[in-house]
Amino acid sequence: MIEQIVFYLFAGMLIFSASMVVVMRNPIHAALFLILSFFASSAIWLLLQAEFLAITLVLVYVGAVMVLFLFVVMMLNINKVTVEEGFARHLPLGITVAVLMVVAMGLVVGSDYFLSERYTAVQQLDPNYSNAKELGLAIYTEYLYQFEIAGAILLVAIIAAITLGMSKLKITKAINPNQQVYVKKEDRLRIIKMQAEPKDKNGESDL
Repeated sequence: MIEQIVFYLFAGMLIFSASMVVVMRNPIHAALFLILSFFASSAIWLLLQAEFLAITLVLVYVGAVMVLFLFVVMMLNINKVTVEEGFARHLPLGITVAVLMVVAMGLVVGSDYFLSERYTAVQQLDPNYSNAKELGLAIYTEYLYQFEIAGAILLVAIIAAITLGMSKLKITKAINPNQQVYVKKEDRLRIIKMQAEPKDKNGESDL
Protein backbone atom coordinates (compact mmCIF):
# COMPACT_ATOMS: atom_id res chain seq x y z
CA MET A 1 0.00 0.00 0.00
CA ILE A 2 2.79 2.41 0.91
CA GLU A 3 4.70 1.56 -2.26
CA GLN A 4 1.64 2.34 -4.36
CA ILE A 5 1.21 5.71 -2.67
CA VAL A 6 4.88 6.57 -3.23
CA PHE A 7 4.63 5.38 -6.85
CA TYR A 8 1.59 7.52 -7.62
CA LEU A 9 3.21 10.49 -5.87
CA PHE A 10 6.37 10.35 -7.99
CA ALA A 11 4.39 9.43 -11.12
CA GLY A 12 2.25 12.54 -10.69
CA MET A 13 5.37 14.61 -10.09
CA LEU A 14 6.91 13.17 -13.25
CA ILE A 15 3.85 13.95 -15.38
CA PHE A 16 3.61 17.48 -13.96
CA SER A 17 7.30 18.28 -14.46
CA ALA A 18 7.36 16.80 -17.97
CA SER A 19 4.31 18.88 -18.89
CA MET A 20 5.92 22.03 -17.51
CA VAL A 21 9.02 21.40 -19.64
CA VAL A 22 6.81 21.82 -22.72
CA VAL A 23 4.56 24.58 -21.38
CA MET A 24 7.15 26.86 -19.74
CA ARG A 25 8.20 29.81 -21.91
CA ASN A 26 11.38 30.49 -19.98
CA PRO A 27 14.06 27.99 -21.13
CA ILE A 28 15.84 28.13 -17.76
CA HIS A 29 12.67 27.10 -15.91
CA ALA A 30 12.02 24.37 -18.50
CA ALA A 31 15.50 22.93 -17.90
CA LEU A 32 14.95 22.97 -14.13
CA PHE A 33 11.64 21.13 -14.50
CA LEU A 34 13.43 18.58 -16.70
CA ILE A 35 15.89 17.98 -13.85
CA LEU A 36 12.93 17.44 -11.52
CA SER A 37 11.46 14.90 -13.95
CA PHE A 38 14.77 13.02 -13.95
CA PHE A 39 14.71 12.83 -10.15
CA ALA A 40 11.13 11.53 -10.21
CA SER A 41 12.09 8.91 -12.80
CA SER A 42 15.02 7.77 -10.69
CA ALA A 43 12.69 7.37 -7.69
CA ILE A 44 10.40 5.15 -9.77
CA TRP A 45 13.42 3.08 -10.83
CA LEU A 46 14.25 2.62 -7.13
CA LEU A 47 10.74 1.32 -6.49
CA LEU A 48 11.31 -1.21 -9.29
CA GLN A 49 14.51 -2.38 -7.53
CA ALA A 50 16.72 -1.02 -10.31
CA GLU A 51 19.21 0.89 -8.19
CA PHE A 52 21.91 0.98 -10.87
CA LEU A 53 19.63 2.64 -13.43
CA ALA A 54 18.39 5.12 -10.83
CA ILE A 55 21.84 6.27 -9.74
CA THR A 56 23.01 6.35 -13.37
CA LEU A 57 20.08 8.58 -14.31
CA VAL A 58 20.95 11.03 -11.54
CA LEU A 59 24.72 11.05 -12.05
CA VAL A 60 24.82 11.08 -15.85
CA TYR A 61 21.78 13.11 -16.87
CA VAL A 62 21.30 15.42 -13.89
CA GLY A 63 24.93 15.71 -12.87
CA ALA A 64 26.47 16.12 -16.31
CA VAL A 65 24.13 16.46 -19.28
CA MET A 66 21.51 18.74 -17.74
CA VAL A 67 24.12 20.99 -16.13
CA LEU A 68 25.71 21.39 -19.57
CA PHE A 69 22.32 22.11 -21.14
CA LEU A 70 21.55 24.65 -18.43
CA PHE A 71 24.79 26.56 -19.00
CA VAL A 72 24.28 26.50 -22.77
CA VAL A 73 20.72 27.83 -22.42
CA MET A 74 21.92 30.57 -20.07
CA MET A 75 24.64 31.66 -22.51
CA LEU A 76 22.34 31.75 -25.55
CA ASN A 77 20.61 34.99 -26.44
CA ILE A 78 17.09 33.67 -27.00
CA ASN A 79 14.44 36.04 -28.27
CA LYS A 80 11.46 35.32 -26.01
CA VAL A 81 9.03 37.18 -28.25
CA THR A 82 9.79 34.88 -31.18
CA VAL A 83 9.50 31.81 -28.95
CA GLU A 84 6.11 32.94 -27.62
CA GLU A 85 4.82 33.63 -31.13
CA GLY A 86 5.90 30.18 -32.31
CA PHE A 87 4.37 28.53 -29.25
CA ALA A 88 0.97 30.14 -29.81
CA ARG A 89 1.04 29.45 -33.54
CA HIS A 90 1.81 25.73 -33.18
CA LEU A 91 -0.34 25.12 -30.08
CA PRO A 92 -3.28 23.39 -31.89
CA LEU A 93 -0.93 21.06 -33.75
CA GLY A 94 0.93 20.27 -30.53
CA ILE A 95 -2.27 19.42 -28.67
CA THR A 96 -3.38 17.15 -31.53
CA VAL A 97 -0.07 15.28 -31.57
CA ALA A 98 -0.10 14.96 -27.77
CA VAL A 99 -3.62 13.46 -27.80
CA LEU A 100 -2.63 10.98 -30.52
CA MET A 101 0.46 9.94 -28.56
CA VAL A 102 -1.58 9.40 -25.39
CA VAL A 103 -4.11 7.28 -27.29
CA ALA A 104 -1.32 5.25 -28.93
CA MET A 105 0.42 4.63 -25.60
CA GLY A 106 -2.90 3.60 -24.03
CA LEU A 107 -3.53 1.09 -26.79
CA VAL A 108 -0.03 -0.36 -26.46
CA VAL A 109 0.06 -0.56 -22.66
CA GLY A 110 -3.52 -1.84 -22.46
CA SER A 111 -2.92 -4.68 -24.88
CA ASP A 112 -2.83 -8.32 -23.85
CA TYR A 113 0.97 -8.40 -24.21
CA PHE A 114 1.59 -6.06 -21.29
CA LEU A 115 -1.26 -7.51 -19.20
CA SER A 116 0.33 -10.95 -19.09
CA GLU A 117 1.66 -12.45 -15.87
CA ARG A 118 5.21 -11.66 -16.97
CA TYR A 119 4.62 -7.92 -16.40
CA THR A 120 1.84 -7.87 -13.80
CA ALA A 121 3.37 -10.28 -11.31
CA VAL A 122 5.42 -8.65 -8.54
CA GLN A 123 8.68 -10.47 -7.91
CA GLN A 124 10.58 -10.05 -4.68
CA LEU A 125 14.25 -10.22 -5.52
CA ASP A 126 16.97 -11.67 -3.35
CA PRO A 127 19.06 -9.14 -1.34
CA ASN A 128 22.19 -10.35 -3.15
CA TYR A 129 20.58 -9.71 -6.54
CA SER A 130 22.66 -7.42 -8.76
CA ASN A 131 20.66 -5.54 -11.36
CA ALA A 132 23.90 -4.13 -12.80
CA LYS A 133 25.03 -7.68 -13.58
CA GLU A 134 21.69 -8.57 -15.14
CA LEU A 135 21.74 -5.38 -17.21
CA GLY A 136 25.24 -6.10 -18.46
CA LEU A 137 24.32 -9.67 -19.40
CA ALA A 138 21.23 -8.46 -21.27
CA ILE A 139 23.12 -5.76 -23.16
CA TYR A 140 26.12 -7.86 -24.19
CA THR A 141 24.25 -11.07 -25.00
CA GLU A 142 20.66 -10.62 -26.15
CA TYR A 143 20.89 -6.98 -27.28
CA LEU A 144 24.53 -6.86 -28.40
CA TYR A 145 23.87 -5.86 -32.01
CA GLN A 146 21.38 -3.18 -31.01
CA PHE A 147 23.92 -1.80 -28.53
CA GLU A 148 26.67 -1.69 -31.16
CA ILE A 149 24.36 -0.02 -33.69
CA ALA A 150 23.40 2.63 -31.13
CA GLY A 151 27.08 3.29 -30.41
CA ALA A 152 27.85 3.65 -34.13
CA ILE A 153 24.95 6.09 -34.56
CA LEU A 154 26.18 8.21 -31.63
CA LEU A 155 29.71 8.21 -33.09
CA VAL A 156 28.41 9.42 -36.45
CA ALA A 157 26.38 12.12 -34.67
CA ILE A 158 29.47 13.32 -32.79
CA ILE A 159 31.52 13.47 -36.00
CA ALA A 160 28.72 15.37 -37.76
CA ALA A 161 28.46 17.87 -34.89
CA ILE A 162 32.22 18.50 -34.95
CA THR A 163 32.17 18.91 -38.73
CA LEU A 164 29.32 21.42 -38.58
CA GLY A 165 31.01 23.33 -35.80
CA MET A 166 34.26 23.74 -37.73
CA SER A 167 33.74 26.61 -40.13
CA LYS A 168 36.28 27.40 -42.85
CA LEU A 169 35.48 31.10 -42.61
CA LYS A 170 36.89 31.47 -39.12
CA ILE A 171 40.01 33.64 -38.90
CA THR A 172 42.62 31.92 -36.76
CA LYS A 173 45.71 33.55 -35.29
CA ALA A 174 47.84 30.42 -35.34
CA ILE A 175 51.50 30.82 -36.27
CA ASN A 176 53.21 28.56 -38.78
CA PRO A 177 56.64 27.58 -37.37
CA ASN A 178 58.07 26.93 -40.84
CA GLN A 179 57.37 30.48 -41.93
CA GLN A 180 58.95 31.79 -38.74
CA VAL A 181 62.16 29.83 -39.27
CA TYR A 182 62.64 30.79 -42.92
CA VAL A 183 61.77 34.44 -42.52
CA LYS A 184 64.32 37.02 -43.72
CA LYS A 185 65.05 40.43 -42.35
CA GLU A 186 64.15 42.01 -45.69
CA ASP A 187 60.61 40.68 -45.24
CA ARG A 188 60.11 42.16 -41.79
CA LEU A 189 62.51 45.13 -41.55
CA ARG A 190 62.81 48.16 -43.82
CA ILE A 191 65.67 50.65 -43.39
CA ILE A 192 65.01 54.20 -44.52
CA LYS A 193 67.85 56.65 -45.13
CA MET A 194 67.02 60.27 -44.33
CA GLN A 195 69.08 63.35 -44.92
CA ALA A 196 70.38 65.25 -41.93
CA GLU A 197 68.60 68.46 -41.09
CA PRO A 198 70.60 71.69 -41.56
CA LYS A 199 71.62 73.47 -38.38
CA ASP A 200 71.78 77.18 -37.66
CA LYS A 201 74.68 79.11 -36.19
CA ASN A 202 73.67 78.24 -32.61
CA GLY A 203 73.89 74.51 -33.37
CA GLU A 204 70.15 73.95 -33.28
CA SER A 205 68.05 72.54 -36.11
CA ASP A 206 65.55 74.63 -37.94
CA LEU A 207 62.71 72.71 -36.32
